[in-house]
Amino acid sequence: MQTHNDIIDVTEASFQYEVLSFSQNTPVVVDFWATWCRPCKTLGPLLERLAIDSQGRFRLARVDVDANPNLALRYNVRSIPTVKAFSQGEIVSEFVGLQPENRLREFINKLTPPGPNNLALEKANSLLLSQQWNQAEAVFRDASQSMPDDPECLLGLTKSLLAQNKTDEALIILHNFPPSSQLSTIEMLKPLAESLRRLNMDQLPDETILDTTFMSSVRLFTRGNLPAALDGLLDILRQDKSYRDGLARQVIVALLELMDNENPQTRQYRNELASILF
Repeated sequence: MQTHNDIIDVTEASFQYEVLSFSQNTPVVVDFWATWCRPCKTLGPLLERLAIDSQGRFRLARVDVDANPNLALRYNVRSIPTVKAFSQGEIVSEFVGLQPENRLREFINKLTPPGPNNLALEKANSLLLSQQWNQAEAVFRDASQSMPDDPECLLGLTKSLLAQNKTDEALIILHNFPPSSQLSTIEMLKPLAESLRRLNMDQLPDETILDTTFMSSVRLFTRGNLPAALDGLLDILRQDKSYRDGLARQVIVALLELMDNENPQTRQYRNELASILF
């Protein structure tokens, strides 16, 4: 188990103080688990990551039911994993079984009211999704003053920088990103960042008609014409699915990461990409 101030193992002896008393001021999420429980091996790390990301908004307490059978009986734990949330000494929410990460986040968000930093991130992400890049950058920068290593804040700042062709700073963040669940998204953004850098340095390949189309598409993006950039890149794929070792596909995926997933236009482009590739 990870060692962290907000993640602890509790026993029958320490439960009263570490969970019930502690929950008078800070919510405590109790994970009832066992070493032989396979779903617990997946759920436990997810809860740990959420506890670390929450920056003290809640404590995660782990109870090994084999070592602490009286606690399992006391709280009517009949199947594991079982997760119970305590606030002011009382159970306020619970669930049984492995849950996907989005459900876990909903569970935690309902338990813990948003603090000023969370509200700032919510505002910044809203600006990002509406493609108000400059305003989003400003809010992410303000938020980063109080949480400089927060992965969500850094990811949002990176997206807002790339959308404005502020490539040098974006690449510094991309290459020094902290370990987190956002790393897969960071990897998706790197081909776009590198293509922008090469465009700015006049180093993009210019040997074929498709190269010219690629360069034009990247340039259209820097001018704020995201749909036209995507149209050009999709046209490249229609002619050569493996263009430049998959570069066109990679940049399309990166551009779609900058768009609102709930927007019908985004879904249309994703469907079109899938139909071309598959």
